[in-house]
Amino acid sequence: MSARIAILDYGMGNLGSIANMLKRIGAEAIISSSVAEIERADKLILPGVGSFDNGMKNLRALGLVSALNQKVLDKQTPVLGICLGMQLMTKQSEEGNEAGLGWIDAYTVKFQLNGQTTMRIPHMGWNQLRRVRPSSLLEGVPEDAYFYFAHTYAALDAGEAGVALCDHSAPFVAVLEQQNIFATQFHPEKSGPAGAQVLANFVRRAGGKQ
Repeated sequence: MSARIAILDYGMGNLGSIANMLKRIGAEAIISSSVAEIERADKLILPGVGSFDNGMKNLRALGLVSALNQKVLDKQTPVLGICLGMQLMTKQSEEGNEAGLGWIDAYTVKFQLNGQTTMRIPHMGWNQLRRVRPSSLLEGVPEDAYFYFAHTYAALDAGEAGVALCDHSAPFVAVLEQQNIFATQFHPEKSGPAGAQVLANFVRRAGGKQ
């Protein structure tokens, strides 16, 4: 029996693309903002496109923060953050004033070009990773694989939770893994076969079938 996957709908993500990619790898998911659905889920996906403060305000307005904390911190339910979803897992962002979920001991900051004329903000397009610690999300993914990024803010350091980095004006955390908490700054649903493998690894870890 496959696990129940809930993609959180809090008004900030391209949810259909994630659901479609999951379907392609044989994993069914529901898109929901319901606390009851979140409580029933075997695994969660927290996507996100947009601003940090709006993301946190929307989660709070929907009454999802307490439910997420209980599922992720108390029940140790596997969760995958994507792009803004990853940033919301940190303590705070330079993008705004709202406190983040604080699951990861890290802060989200804006890229600084520091006079570099070959770089652009936002960091948008394809880039490679540097793996610095073992990663279950990246199992079976070629070392030279490219992933699709679209962001202006990132966590530059997340301690042992940062398992893969990427470089854009400075090294930043591209993949997080901390017990049941996983996240990617890139968009796996837009990253072709390599991104599909990342999602498949998350599904497998939480007991889903493909």
